[in-house]
Amino acid sequence: MAVDMDKLQEFLGRFVSDLGATFAAGSVVTGHHLGLYRALAGHPAAAAELAERTGTNSRYVAEWLRGQAAGGYVDYDPATDTYSMTEEQAFALANPDGGVYVPGAFVLALGMLKSEPRITEAFRTGGGMGWHEHDENVFIGCEQFFRPGYIANLIPSWIPALDDVQDKLRAGARVADIGCGLGASTILLAQEYPNSRFTGSDYHDQSIEIARKRAADAGVADRISFEVASAAGFSGAGYDLAATFDCLHDMGDPLAAARHVRQALKPDGTWLVVEPYAADEVAGNLNPVGRIYYNASTQLCVPNALSQPGGYALGAQAGEAAIRQVTTEAGFTRFRRAAETPFNLVYEVRP
Repeated sequence: MAVDMDKLQEFLGRFVSDLGATFAAGSVVTGHHLGLYRALAGHPAAAAELAERTGTNSRYVAEWLRGQAAGGYVDYDPATDTYSMTEEQAFALANPDGGVYVPGAFVLALGMLKSEPRITEAFRTGGGMGWHEHDENVFIGCEQFFRPGYIANLIPSWIPALDDVQDKLRAGARVADIGCGLGASTILLAQEYPNSRFTGSDYHDQSIEIARKRAADAGVADRISFEVASAAGFSGAGYDLAATFDCLHDMGDPLAAARHVRQALKPDGTWLVVEPYAADEVAGNLNPVGRIYYNASTQLCVPNALSQPGGYALGAQAGEAAIRQVTTEAGFTRFRRAAETPFNLVYEVRP
């Protein structure tokens, strides 16, 4: 076999970059937990000064800063031996309420990888692994990764993109947030629309417990009811709006869930379906975002679906055609793409 050395070097360059990011994941999470990014944002510092600010050990902080600078996550000034963050670095690394929060993705990734032996064995057996069986950082990191996108888009653009929904929510509507996880989306909606009432449901009892506490902390517990229930078994009827945020593709039987959503909606109700950004064909997903989602799906989404009855395993890159087919088979007659971001596709589905 003849190896093209230029192509080999190009591939090894990609590998080195990937390996560096993999090794850096733990350091990013450390920076998140210890507040190192927040302490550095807007306040350049030498290692000893940053350590003093954060109550940490200066030798560890020095090594951490050097690694962060090598990866381009912070800037280094050799003339003063100090480190700083640009506005863009600080936005992505130090603000969990901004439009993107990079550390949350690494919390999710590290939690996910703890299940590697179990997933490797599932490759041999074809078995599944339920969402509830993963390390708790999967649930926490997932919310930290997706919540900033919801903050940036849910109220400002996604709800207004739906026909008549914003007016209903302002006047007072009944809303079902299905597969709500830790309740980030439910709480955001409840904060914005105080006249409406919300039911958040998830089959994972620990997530629901956390969601209830966070709703109470946010002062909206009086207008949200959280319940432990599957997507095909959540309670109530006569909903003006039902929503599934980044979870329909995880379900073993999304068709049963879709049918339940349809019967729970009012005749003029709306189902807001938010899914990961994906093309219908594999070739259209062979890009950096698709790479994230395919690999996360291998470890999380497909195993969860295969752990449940139903026969589906859509995966995180299912694409619009697959989601449309599920809703059509469930009896919905109207389906359109209402909005999109680099990470999400947003669909409006009606009976």
